[in-house]
Amino acid sequence: MKIYILLIVAMLFPPALMSQDISRSGEVDIFMGIDFNYRDIYFNKRNFDVLINLTPGVRWNIGRRWDVAAQLYVPVINQFGNKYKNVRIRVASLSKQLAIGSRWKMKISGGIFTADSYGIDIKNMIVIKPWLAVTAQIGLTGYLSMASGWKMSTMKKLTFMAGPEFYLARWNTQFSLRGGRYLFNDYGVECEAYRHFKHVSVGVYATYSTLDDKNAGFKVIVMLPPYKRVHRRVNFRPASNFRFTYRSQASYDGIRKYVTDPEENERSGWFDRDLIPWGTDLMEADFKYKDKVKKEEEK
Repeated sequence: MKIYILLIVAMLFPPALMSQDISRSGEVDIFMGIDFNYRDIYFNKRNFDVLINLTPGVRWNIGRRWDVAAQLYVPVINQFGNKYKNVRIRVASLSKQLAIGSRWKMKISGGIFTADSYGIDIKNMIVIKPWLAVTAQIGLTGYLSMASGWKMSTMKKLTFMAGPEFYLARWNTQFSLRGGRYLFNDYGVECEAYRHFKHVSVGVYATYSTLDDKNAGFKVIVMLPPYKRVHRRVNFRPASNFRFTYRSQASYDGIRKYVTDPEENERSGWFDRDLIPWGTDLMEADFKYKDKVKKEEEK
C-alpha cells in the first residue's frame, strides 16, 4: 500500500526540477494507423495467413505531462480466426511523466494495454553518461480479452525488465540488453541493435526465454509524414509510425510484452523528447510543429 501512496504523491506533485512540457495542454490528436500481421504456417490450404486491422486512435494532452490515449482494432482482412474478428480496444490508458532530478525520468500508466492486459505500469530511465543509460520497467497486470465476450482476471501478474542502453551519437546507433520476467511467467533475455536514419530506424534482435528457447529477427520503424505540422486544438493526422517485425520462429510465446501507449516504438522511446533528452532525443526531430497563428501571419 505504501508504494501506491508514494506513486500518487509523485504524480500529483512532480519535482520542481521537471523540465517544461513542449506540447500544448488541451490539444487532442485523432489519428489513424494500420496493423499488418502474417504467419507463414501451412494451414487451411494456404501458405500463409494475413490479419490486417485499421487502428484509429485519439490522444488528449491534459497538461503537466498528463496524457489520455485510446486506440481500437478494426479488422479489415482476417485469416487468423474468430478470436480476431471483432472490433475491440487495443489501448485505453492514462499516463503521467515526470523527472526526478536531472538524470532519472519516469512514466506511470494505468488502464488497458496490448497483449490482452490491463493494470499499472512504471517505466524508468536513469541517464548515467551521454552514451550510457539504464532502463527498468515493472508492471502489475491482469488478463483482459474482448475478442469473444468479456474475459477478465484479477491484477496479480508481476512483470519486470531492466538493463543497460548504449547510444553511439556519431553513428546514431543504439544497443540495448534487458532481462526479466514476462507475461507468460517466463524469464528471459533480449538484446537489440538499431541504426537510426532520417525518419527510419532499422534493427536486429535476439531473445532467449525459458518458455520457447531462442528467437531472432529484425524490425523496421518508419515515421510517417507529414513531418511539418501545426498546433491546433484538434489535430487530424496519420499514426506517427509504422512498425514491422519479423521473427524467425512462428511461435513467440516467450518474451511477450504489453504496450501502454498506442504509438510507442523503439525509435522515439517511452518519454517526451524534452524530458531529460538522451539517445534519439538528441537527433533532429522527425516532426516539426508551428503555431497556427504564426502560420497564418506568414501567409
